[in-house]
Order: sequence, then structure tokens, then C-alpha cells
Amino acid sequence: MPTIPLPYGDEVLNLAIPSRNLLAVLSPRDTPICADVASEIRRALDHPIAYSHLADAARGCQRVVIAADDLTRQTPVRVIIPVLLDELNRAGVSDEQVTVLIALGTHRYMTPAEIESHFGVDVTARVQVINNPWQDASQLVDMGMTPNGTPVQVSRIALEADFLIGLGSIVPHHIPGYSAGAKIIQPGVCGAVTTGATHYLSTRAPRSYLGTVENPVRAELEHIAGQIGLKCILNTVLDHAGRLVEAFYGDYIQAHRAGVRRAQQVYGVHAPGIADIVIAGSHPCDIEFWQAHKSLYPAEIAVKPGGEIIVVTPCPEGVSVMHQDTILQIAALHSERIDALIQQGAMADVVSAAVALAWAKVREHAPVSLVSSGIPREDALALGFTPFDSVEDALAAAMCRQGFDATISVLTHAPEILPLM
Repeated sequence: MPTIPLPYGDEVLNLAIPSRNLLAVLSPRDTPICADVASEIRRALDHPIAYSHLADAARGCQRVVIAADDLTRQTPVRVIIPVLLDELNRAGVSDEQVTVLIALGTHRYMTPAEIESHFGVDVTARVQVINNPWQDASQLVDMGMTPNGTPVQVSRIALEADFLIGLGSIVPHHIPGYSAGAKIIQPGVCGAVTTGATHYLSTRAPRSYLGTVENPVRAELEHIAGQIGLKCILNTVLDHAGRLVEAFYGDYIQAHRAGVRRAQQVYGVHAPGIADIVIAGSHPCDIEFWQAHKSLYPAEIAVKPGGEIIVVTPCPEGVSVMHQDTILQIAALHSERIDALIQQGAMADVVSAAVALAWAKVREHAPVSLVSSGIPREDALALGFTPFDSVEDALAAAMCRQGFDATISVLTHAPEILPLM
């Protein structure tokens, strides 16, 4: 009976799976990493993709904004930003002219201590680092509708920059196919009305866009980024431990696609078949279920219709700091009912409703069990999931339903895996 280590917050759970049942253990591929992160960032800046060198592009600019990931992402911003600042200084842009805007989407604001820890003292001592004020309507600018009908509200800070650069890391993502690129703008620095619309757009397909490079959501995000004035990006591809594999700088579409090709080599993992039961660990998206739910979509690909998904996640901040009230009210409903509520205009928090709709569609493909020390039993039930105290209990119950010859696949880092069937 092989033992499979499953990351769980700061711990590791050792899962014992009978050999006769074990179909696959899927993890991001081992890949060479960069010994010197700063050197790799400088290399990427020296080799722009379909864009100018940063010093040339930013020369003469008076107000530079760097849109950067929050603490829910592993992007090595504390190393990237000082390199960018040095390059901007060479272009004649002083540190006082630069603002780092934390691209929260609709996440909670980071605390001062979290900002210093995440971005590093070297950054916070040099430039202003601020949360994107997405909850303050006075700090948002209404830019009308896209041709596709998405209302665009964006942070005034980002819009008024004369040079806007986005940072991020590229992993498979269920909404735009892959993260990063234009995603740092929408949802990153936009208002909730825009984010609700693009999240809802992602639910129009029968299954999530996970791993689909070109799709309607990605096209909408890139249109919005162009409308707002994103100049360029610096994106990274990381390994399963958050270590830098390669960096990409340049045009926010073409540099992103180059990074996606590298990410596919890291996160695309061939599976021998579709399993009856999938155990999905949420690492590194562990902080709350609003992040851990990314485990559901690769699990959906890897499990048969009517099979079972077991999500294993610590979630120390519970279901969602910002969206819990709405989620707990509607997440257990059937997908058609949630969809109808959205279309009727009955949901004030469309972001939550769209995510709940996505969860319901997965649950209707395969029932979901939840093992989490951070989510109370009653909350798990309100999400439409079956709670268990341990992976062993959840697996035993699943095998009773699926049969003791049921095949089992384990996704050790599910949010960063693209199962290739």
C-alpha cells in the first residue's frame, strides 16, 4: 500500500492508497529552476517580447503604476519589483513617481504587516504600496461597456498612470484558461461589477476553461486591459514549490502566450485515464475556499461523471472573507437555479453567484466531499459538499459508493495541475 504525501498548509498528510486502486498520482513536473531570481528577471527585461526595453518605454513618464499580485499568489514580487525600480530609475523615473497597486480583484485588503512581509522591506521603503480600493466607488472610474457588454469600472490610480505594467505568475486557471497577463487588470484592479460580469461569462461553457488558451473570457480580459492602458507585463512560471522557472517580459498578449507555452510544460500532466475517485489537495491555494476551490476544476477533468471528488484543504480563513454571506446562501442550489437568480438580477454579489454556479456545475458532474480543519461542518453542507474529519473517512465512504475496485487518482497540488487525458 503506497504512501502518498499530500501538502496541507504547513503540514504533510501521508495518504495510504491500496495499490490495486491507485490509478495515478498527478503533480506538477519537476523542472530546472533559476539559481538567481534577480538575474533571470534582468535577463527577461533584456529580451523583451514584441515590446520595447523597459527603460526606453518608460522614459519621460511621470506616473508609473506597477499592478502586482496579493498574498494569495506566489509571484516573487519582493525580488521582481526592486529590479524594475532600478531599471525605471535608469530611465529617469524616480521611486517617488512609482506606485505599487495591489491587484486584489475582490479579495480582502492586505494588512500593513502582510504588505511588508509579501513585498519586502526593500520595496516598501522605496515606493508606496497600496491596496486597490475596489470597494470605494469614489476611487473607481466608469468606462462604459465593452463591445461584448461587460461594464468596465477601473481603479482611478491605474487609469491615471502614464505607464502601467502588470506582474503575475502563469498557472492553469478555470476562468480565463491561464492566470496572469491581462488578468492582473481584470479582475486585478477593476471594480466588482466588471469582475462579476467576466466571472459569469466563464460559466457559459459546459465546463470550465481550465487550460484553454484562447477563449471568450481571455479575449474580454485583454480587451479591457487595452482599454485601460496596460503597457506591458512581467510574468513568471514557477515550479510546484514556488521557485522561479522562467520569466517573460513584453507585450501583454504575446509575452503571456510565450509564458503559457512554458507553463504547459510544467503543469500539464498526462493521466492514464479517468478515475472513479479523485483526491485533490488545494496547496498552494490554502488560505480560504475562495482560493482552494481551484482544486475542483482539474479534479472535474480527472474524474468520471458520477464519480467522487474529495477536496483536502486547511482554509484557515474559512470559506471566504469577502464573499461568505452570499456563497453560503446559494452555493448548494442546483446550477440552473443559481443561473436564473443571476439572470433575474436577484444577486447583488454577482462575483459570488458566478463562482457558486461554477461549483454547482462541478458538483453535478461528481459529488464533492470536503476535508478541512478551517471550514465548519454546517458551512461545508451549505456549499453542497459532504464534510469529513479525515481523508481516510472520506475515501472509505467514497469506496462504499463507488465499489471497492474503484480507481483513485491523487492530485497533490490540484490548483496547479492540468490533467491531460
